[in-house]
Amino acid sequence: MPTTPWTATATACGAAGPLPDEVLVIGSRLVLRRAREILRFFVAARRIRRQVLAARGCLGMSMRAQPFAKTFWTLSAWRDQDALDAFVEAQPHEGAMRDFHPRLRDPVIIGWTVPRSALPVDWSDAVHRIAGHT
Repeated sequence: MPTTPWTATATACGAAGPLPDEVLVIGSRLVLRRAREILRFFVAARRIRRQVLAARGCLGMSMRAQPFAKTFWTLSAWRDQDALDAFVEAQPHEGAMRDFHPRLRDPVIIGWTVPRSALPVDWSDAVHRIAGHT
């Protein structure tokens, strides 16, 4: 599966009112312990992608998969920490986190802020930041 293009949400287009000048970006690298988990992970990732794009306060997202390396990357932008927290605690994300956490090897999830005008976030910058936290 190649990298999905950055998909902006209705929130990013101002549908939910004015946006802050600085936004929260979350990047992750998730490495599965076993190849047999890849298909289940893909199914969960598709559900979560739909949830992200519908989440209040999400500005956009992209995903990258390296299935032969059992490695999956996510990149999303959020209005603020409250919007992100509401998403993280909602289903199906919360259940998938609980289910897959023991199936991951050294997950890396980091956050940083960027000017809203810097969206979409560049993957090379995100990978560099994430790799710096391993």
